[in-house]
Amino acid sequence: MSTTATPFRRPPFLIAAAFALCQISAPFALAADPALPAPQQVFTGGKPAELEAVMLAARRYAAFWNSGDAALARQALAPEFTDRTLPAGRAQGLAGPLQASLAFRGAVPDLKVEITDLVAAGDRVTLRLHFSGHFTGRFGEVQGKGQTIEFQAFDMYRVADGRITDNWHLEDNLTLLRQMGIVQQ
Repeated sequence: MSTTATPFRRPPFLIAAAFALCQISAPFALAADPALPAPQQVFTGGKPAELEAVMLAARRYAAFWNSGDAALARQALAPEFTDRTLPAGRAQGLAGPLQASLAFRGAVPDLKVEITDLVAAGDRVTLRLHFSGHFTGRFGEVQGKGQTIEFQAFDMYRVADGRITDNWHLEDNLTLLRQMGIVQQ
């Protein structure tokens, strides 16, 4: 897998797909089979300019994780940013991601983060992220030995005024801890 950043290219079908999604009637689609679980919220597209702002905020936040540059986190996250799946011991708000990035970069100094998938609708954007690098630093009491680190994370953001206000995330921590040698297979 390449570790160089690939510039974001907006496929021509993306804008067309956004318009097509706006044409879907969520109540009609959900009424098709009442035996299926109904989602609490449905997002079915949005205006191209709004989707662009939502995707830009997500890309800035991914760039923060890729680089560790706190200025990118400040650009991406709203002052009232809330981590809705806050891990134990992590500070709420902007301080949380800054703390997590410093700690993880201490363990994996060559960390690279790539956006594998991005799906945007309304004020929401979902990403599948690929993390990679080498465990050469320290993680708690464990000293890395150069092990390859490669795992995925899934994030969903709510964006307002071009900045992320809410984040729900899930990382494949079991794979990460196994690769670090902290958890045995």
